[in-house]
Amino acid sequence: MIARLNFLLAMAACTLLAACATNTPLPDLHADTPAQWRNAPAATEKLGPTPDLDSWWNAFNDAQLDALIQRALAQNLTVQQASLRLRGARALQHRSGTQFMPQVSFHTFSEPDPAATTSYYEIGFDAQWELGFFGRGLGNARVAAADLQSAATNVTSARVSLIAEVARNYIDLRAAQARLTQLDRIVQLRERNVDLTKVRLRLRLAAQDDLDKNEAELAQARADAAEPTAAIAQAQQALDVLLAQAQPDPILSTVGPQPALPDVRFAQTPADLLRTRPEIRQAELDVLRAAGELGIARADLWPKFGLGGTLISSTRVVGDVDRPNKAIPSAGPIIDIPLLDWGARHDMVHARDAGLQAAVLGYRQAVLEGVAEAEGALAQWRRDRTRAAAAQAQLALADTANARAQTLQHIGLADAADHAQAGIAQAQARLQAGVAQRDAAVAFIAVYKSFGGTLPPLVMP
Repeated sequence: MIARLNFLLAMAACTLLAACATNTPLPDLHADTPAQWRNAPAATEKLGPTPDLDSWWNAFNDAQLDALIQRALAQNLTVQQASLRLRGARALQHRSGTQFMPQVSFHTFSEPDPAATTSYYEIGFDAQWELGFFGRGLGNARVAAADLQSAATNVTSARVSLIAEVARNYIDLRAAQARLTQLDRIVQLRERNVDLTKVRLRLRLAAQDDLDKNEAELAQARADAAEPTAAIAQAQQALDVLLAQAQPDPILSTVGPQPALPDVRFAQTPADLLRTRPEIRQAELDVLRAAGELGIARADLWPKFGLGGTLISSTRVVGDVDRPNKAIPSAGPIIDIPLLDWGARHDMVHARDAGLQAAVLGYRQAVLEGVAEAEGALAQWRRDRTRAAAAQAQLALADTANARAQTLQHIGLADAADHAQAGIAQAQARLQAGVAQRDAAVAFIAVYKSFGGTLPPLVMP
């Protein structure tokens, strides 16, 4: 008896050791990244503080933009869908976690005996507890954790895209309104030039070619002034969709100042990018899920062990009903041993192993693409910042020239046409400065979109 008990304990110990030995380790996700951003501003540049990933749009210092983003986060349908999918993923993870916990069920069943002389009505309880040996429980936990965290990552991704799109369309809207104001001013000054040229033509102080040239410039200015109207309508419609509203916001219809972006510095490193970019987090979760699926496939090569029991009470409905009813319990181990499947389970292991290797390569690819996108956005932002600074310098010169022309007209050293021409040059410089300011702001948004957002902590079972 003692020898048999020792044999059973030895077999149980071997089984537990085999169960632990079959756990699939997670692969090393080391990916080569540069030590620092190549296109980030130089450390010697005098820049302001770094806005964080949770509120980078506050750098524009625009109360309307802040309010729009808060409304969008509360009302956007895409974010709400992602949040509901996250809620469903949480429920499914809990369901998955109960797979290797004891299960108890109640059943009733009626059946006649084969001789058709009587029938029975059964009432009973069934209990079953599957043991997640050989890595099956760990693999199941990894798949469930990957699905849950993927849903959470999708929520962050939706929020990052939403905030970037709201900011970009708001910038486009205000920039188009600013362009429309300057183009309308150019049209008015061109009309004034045409009127002055007509007067000079009657006084034989100008030629017909001068009038034709001014009228052609006026026609071109009127054509240019039609472009911002379409851009304003498109930006408003895009914001309506993002805010999940059917009617345009009257606040946005009122012309507002174009948001100005101060200089900011970026202290993000590629290591931070791995933590904040949803695409890279998703690729990492794909590896976790693939490892879990491989663990389950490897566990299927081994027997399934569990504990089970029943308690059945059978009552004779017809026939000899005088015999007393008895409840019969039973309990014991559950063993499911695969014997012959023509290599199907090994094929599944090979397939899952290839899937895991592909997921690791996909992670490395996501890191490279993320770094490349961020580097490109930083390079574009640096270029647009330089263009915006040059445009502001040109605008300052145009302002000085316009003020000088106005002074000369007052003292009689210049006429109204000269002043009008200086005003046109000033409006064109202001127009170019506004476009450059808009491009720099959009590039800034692209940089932070490439960085991603604050993600929940990663859990690796």
